[in-house]
Order: sequence, then structure tokens, then C-alpha cells
Amino acid sequence: MQRRKITPIENRGPLRIMFLVTSMPVGGAETLLVNLIRCMDRNRFAPELCCMKDLGPLGEEMKQEVPTFQRMLSGKYDLRVVPRLTELFRMRQIDAIVTVGAGDKMFWGRLCAYLAGVPVIASAIHSTGWPDSINWLNRRLTSITDRFIGVAEPHGKHLVEVEGFPAEKVTVIPNGIDTYRFVANSATRQKVRAEWGIADDTVVAGIVAALRPEKDHALFLKAAARVVERLPRTHFVIVGDGPERTAIETLRDDLGLTDHVSLLGSRSDIPELLSGMDCFVLTSKNEASPVSILEAMSTSLPVVAPRVGSIPDAIDDGVNGLLVEASNLEQTAEAMIAVMQGSKLRAEMGSEARSKVLRYGSLDAMVGGYQDLISGVYRQKTQKAAQVATKPATSGAIVPGRSKVGAS
Repeated sequence: MQRRKITPIENRGPLRIMFLVTSMPVGGAETLLVNLIRCMDRNRFAPELCCMKDLGPLGEEMKQEVPTFQRMLSGKYDLRVVPRLTELFRMRQIDAIVTVGAGDKMFWGRLCAYLAGVPVIASAIHSTGWPDSINWLNRRLTSITDRFIGVAEPHGKHLVEVEGFPAEKVTVIPNGIDTYRFVANSATRQKVRAEWGIADDTVVAGIVAALRPEKDHALFLKAAARVVERLPRTHFVIVGDGPERTAIETLRDDLGLTDHVSLLGSRSDIPELLSGMDCFVLTSKNEASPVSILEAMSTSLPVVAPRVGSIPDAIDDGVNGLLVEASNLEQTAEAMIAVMQGSKLRAEMGSEARSKVLRYGSLDAMVGGYQDLISGVYRQKTQKAAQVATKPATSGAIVPGRSKVGAS
């Protein structure tokens, strides 16, 4: 197969980066990608977006800013995806592809990038379990993948020790959020609470997560029921949508929480909604480095979260939040009560939370990490290509049209 000639980075102009996802609904990982694309240095990079299925709300938004493509895969066994994606990468002269998440996009994206001669092939993984568990088929393409991107040091370790990727191919780029956008605002707080129909002195705990089984909203609701027994002037907000919505609504009503829990669905005004809360709760069974926690911390909210993934790296137990064992109802409820009943504790933890995000979770650091990785690998490829081109031929070399005697 004829490989594409790689132009030295000094002569290439802005590198064309194609980010490949399934779709772009309103979610943590998707918002992270939007911020990454928007903040890349346009003098050095020209980002593009490809959705294997539909664009989704955030994809439609990005359509106004960068070249976008969609509907590459009509079904799981649609092999026509190969010529579609391969031709797209060639037509757009893509220099680097970054698949975001596991599954079909990770497999077809890397395979077609290889077939199209894309110089840099990388996969960004955002969690340690479903939907980002890596199947055997995706592992088969490890040799053609330049980098696997983890979102925290424990996650990087997981990619090596559990998923089995070579350590030299794993790079950790911590998630980062826009700390200027996610900031507490008293005027916004009053406006949002008026929309919710609750008083200013009502203590609100919120969760922002897709309504999927692994996020364990049932635990959130059961813990909320225990909180209400002790602290009646409390309210709970669930932001997100997904397949578990009906089950969550039913459980809410069965627990007698109809007047205490608001399901807001999928929203794009997350900074405003966080301003209306007093604390943030996450009840996931597994995570890598959840963006929602960083956004809440940036908004000066104390966080109650499980000890999974890299969450303990973000949450200093007792300082900017409280850590509990995953799926432990007793611990989750008690932690929520401790935070929700103490206004002084919330203020102190909230201040510490924002301070930590400002130090370790900036958007600039994340964008810089991706830019350095992509340009660095591209430069290595061009240097290697140049060395091969200038290396003198030897008598034992295999040249086009000939085969080495005894070769198998």
C-alpha cells in the first residue's frame, strides 16, 4: 500500500486534526471536546469534527465554527464506513485523527486513518468502564496507534495494566475546564432558583450526569430520601437525559420525593444551573476523571463523590468535599447530610474547591497537552521519514519489484 508523503511540520502550515465521535449530545466529554476545539491555536492547528452518526446539539453548534461531517456509519455492520471515512480523510488531507471514546468510532476511525495514510493516529479514552471499555477488536489495532490518551495518572495506569496498551504509547492529559465560565454568580443564583420555584434558604444538591445505569441515579435518590427525613428544607436537581429517565422518575415518586426532586433533562446552561446549587453530588459506579466534578468545583461547590478513578486526585477528603465508597448508600447519605446542614462547611469547602481547580484543572493546560502531543508525534514521523529517505540502500534491502531470497 502506498503511504502518503509527510510534509515537514515547518512547511505544512496548520496541521489538520480530525476529532471522531459517535455524536455530540450535551454531556461532559462532549463539552470538553467543544472547548478543546475552540481553544486550539489556529496558527498551528485546523481542527475538524466527524460524527459517526448524527451531529447532535453540540455538533450543530460546532458546525458554525469548524468543518463538520456526519452519518458515516448506518449500523454496526455497515462496512461502507471504510470507503466513506478513508475518502474523507484523504479529501480533507488530515494530518492527525483523534478518536474520542471506545467502540465503533475507535476501531473504524483508526483503521481508516491508517488506510488513508494519516500521519498521526490517537485515541482519547474518558472512563475505565462502559462505555469506554476496550474490546479485543480494538486492541488488534494497537500497532497502528501512535498514542492512547488517558485523563489522569490513575487512568493512564489503568490503560497500561488493565487494557494492556504499551506504556510508551500512553499519554496522560488531565481534563480542564473554563474557569472563567464556571464561576458562582449571585444574580444567576436568584434567577435560577426562581425558575425552580424554591426559596433562597432551601439547600440544593445537584447531579449532572447522563441518565445511564453506571451513573447510579437510584443511589442519589435513595440518599436524597434519607436527607429529606433529617433536613426537610432541601431540594435536589438532576441534570441530564438518557435511557434511565423513566425508571428514575418512577423511583422518585415511589420514594415520595416528587416535590423535592427536579429532573431538568439535557441542558446547555450548566454554569448557570451550578450557580443555583449549594453542593454537588456524583454517585457513579465507575469514572476516569469526570468533567462535571471540575465544573462544580470551579463554581465553588463542595462535592460528595465516590472513590473511583481519579476522583480522589481532585477531591481532598474533608477539604474541598467528601469521599465515599461507591454504591454505599449509608456513606453517601451521611456525607450529603453533613455538607447540606452546614453552611460554614459548604463555604469553606467551596472556596478550597475553586482554588484547587485553578491550580490543576485549567483548560489552557489541557489544550496545550493535546497540541504538544499531536505536533510532537507528527514531527517524529517526519524526521523518521526523512531518515529512511536518505538512508543508503544495502545489498540485502528489499526494493520494489524484487523479493529477498529466502524471505517468507
